[in-house]
Amino acid sequence: TVTANPLFSFLTQEVCGCLLFNLAPCQCCRILQQTGTDPARLRLLSGSWFSEECSKRHRNRVSGCELVHATIRCRRVKSRGQFSRLNVVLLLLACGADDFDGHNGDTDSLSSSLTEPVSLKTSSSTSSLHSGYTLSGSMMSLFSSGDFGLVEVRGRIQFSLVYETQKEELLVKVYRCEDIASARKNRSDPYVKTYLLPDKSSHSKKKTSVKKKTLNPIYDQTLRYKVRIGELRSRTLNLSVWHAEPLARNVFLGEVEVALAQWDWTCNQPLWQDLQPRVHLNPDSISSRGTIMLSIKFIPDGFEGGGLPLTGEVHIWLREAQGLLSNKGGAIDSFVRSYILPDASRQSGQKTRVVKRSISPTYNHTMVYDGFHTSDLREACAELTVWQREGLKTHTLGGIRLSCGTGQSYGEAVSWMDSTEEEIAVWTSMIENPNHWIDTSLPIRTNLAHRSE
Repeated sequence: TVTANPLFSFLTQEVCGCLLFNLAPCQCCRILQQTGTDPARLRLLSGSWFSEECSKRHRNRVSGCELVHATIRCRRVKSRGQFSRLNVVLLLLACGADDFDGHNGDTDSLSSSLTEPVSLKTSSSTSSLHSGYTLSGSMMSLFSSGDFGLVEVRGRIQFSLVYETQKEELLVKVYRCEDIASARKNRSDPYVKTYLLPDKSSHSKKKTSVKKKTLNPIYDQTLRYKVRIGELRSRTLNLSVWHAEPLARNVFLGEVEVALAQWDWTCNQPLWQDLQPRVHLNPDSISSRGTIMLSIKFIPDGFEGGGLPLTGEVHIWLREAQGLLSNKGGAIDSFVRSYILPDASRQSGQKTRVVKRSISPTYNHTMVYDGFHTSDLREACAELTVWQREGLKTHTLGGIRLSCGTGQSYGEAVSWMDSTEEEIAVWTSMIENPNHWIDTSLPIRTNLAHRSE
């Protein structure tokens, strides 16, 4: 006689477990099916009832994250933080462990579903602030991805920036936020996180404490960055507000990005800025990948006496680059390659050493090209490109072209005579001031016209 309780029947080995564990039907089950046993009894004896019941469980769950949450809610615990290690690991895997930022074991989520361009707003109390978005979206969106957009961004943040020259420190003073979005049932547990972009590494990440159950948190905290004053022009400060969610993704509540090259450093007073949504930035829309600092000089033939040099020489002293912006963010391995066009032969190419793991690498390398008369300089172009090395692969970030920008070389139309006004001014100054170093800092632009190799 089969016990009425199917589970008891299975435990007492009165039903078969082959279908229970999704195995191929055993000989007993095949015989039962062939003998035309009552379907209800066959369902009971074969264990297929168990598979059917399992398929109904969590049928309304659309993701692994929700399923793990459901198993946690069904378990009674004495207090918070006593979940089993297995549940925590499963939750990390289901939610995506790569998104956790280490704040109380929490994760960040990004509001990337909005597509309208953003501009940095100023109020009447912030008239001294002249910074603004130089891009058509958020720079942070280059280094983060996700389809989160959980809350509508609102509210504002109060902060101030001070640079201490003697200590070479940037002080980011975060005072408070007002009227921020509610992440959970008319409350948020907000904290502020900052990055000094384009450095997206853990070294660049700073955070305030978490304020519990408030939409108007007060922090009064100072976040410090060791950075040279010369690098500030190439950096962008990102301040973002997040709701700290235990054992789940943190919720993005808004951000402000400040281009430090445009900041009014005479203003030390706290300023209010409206929080903005994170808008996806197309990498192809970036016009500059950093700044290159160099000096250039032309030495006419015979100037040094004794008939030396035999021909005119162009000296290019590559000092450093600042704020190199890669697609992944953070420190990179980079080098600079140069040509004096129209000679694009392999013999004409020169390059610096590779500087490893730096956003602002110092090259301190001088390139010398000879064989020039003054008239040749108006037909030539010094092309300098910055390259990133990743393992055995290299790709260009951008570059500059120093020339007269006429679009022609020795009477022929060429694509590489596409210098900007700044680049033309540097090249022209070199021609008009022989034997003098011309110092300059130029943006590493991404719109260099393609030239045939």
